[in-house]
Amino acid sequence: MASPEHPGSPGWKGPVTQCTARTQQEAPAAGPDLLRPGPDRHLDMHSGLSSNSSMTTRELQQYWQNEKCRWKHVKLLFEIASARIEERKVSKFVVYQIIVIQTGSFDNNKAVLERRYSDFAKLQKALLKTFREEIEDVEFPRKHLTGNFAEEMICERRRALQEYLGLLYAIRCVRRSREFLDFLTRPELREAFGCLRAGQYPRALELLLRVLPLQEKLTAHCPAAAVPALCAVLLCHRDLDRPAEAFAAGERALQRLQAREGHRYYAPLLDAMVRLAYTLGKDFVSLQERLEESQLRRPTPRGITLKELTVREYLH
Repeated sequence: MASPEHPGSPGWKGPVTQCTARTQQEAPAAGPDLLRPGPDRHLDMHSGLSSNSSMTTRELQQYWQNEKCRWKHVKLLFEIASARIEERKVSKFVVYQIIVIQTGSFDNNKAVLERRYSDFAKLQKALLKTFREEIEDVEFPRKHLTGNFAEEMICERRRALQEYLGLLYAIRCVRRSREFLDFLTRPELREAFGCLRAGQYPRALELLLRVLPLQEKLTAHCPAAAVPALCAVLLCHRDLDRPAEAFAAGERALQRLQAREGHRYYAPLLDAMVRLAYTLGKDFVSLQERLEESQLRRPTPRGITLKELTVREYLH
């Protein structure tokens, strides 16, 4: 018999009020959560092994070896494969194509992005403000007064910029910094979230699926950093009537928020997942219970939907 407590029933008023109307200070519009200097490991590495495990010594050794590999630092290789001169009505500049791949294994999700010399210069200026001592031995390729568009000069600068990126990535505090992450992902994310706000879901999804693998690799130490982009993927699929793909993106986002009920995306995401699970005929009850428990522990004055929260990202 239908119950008003379940989706689809006459008296059902929707999942418990969605989460977290945060203040502007708590939910900055400029982008997702700022990265912290240390690893943000919210998953318990020991949770997969019971204290009553009957594994043999060899099996235990294999288990912990697998766990060690799972948490191993992701190493990336930067290659500036090509460069081209682009001319516009009032300007002329060189665009460099950067390829980012994960080393040590076959990477079928290599990232390809384009940046101008001025983008590199902005990165250098931003890093000097925070990491002047750390990057004092990293040489930045200077701009010349003449000859910047000569083939030989472009080739020389291409190699120098590639080395520059590699040296920056080798410095732990720099590769985990907001400045480095923004240089590699922010232009594409800004465009993607702009398309999301405009209702251009196919284009937004195309951009998100291109940049998200790179963002996930760069923020392996801070899993929650990729949650806004994953939620944007969910919204695009949902509004394109692809609930299964939307649910899959939501599951990835929830995995990154384990044991982080206080995160501003936690309750709105759960609320969206309850609705998707019901649409797909999946187990929505356990998701509903998690949402209710979260609301009991952290009551909020009013709700905010996942879309209302997500479209605030990357406004500037």
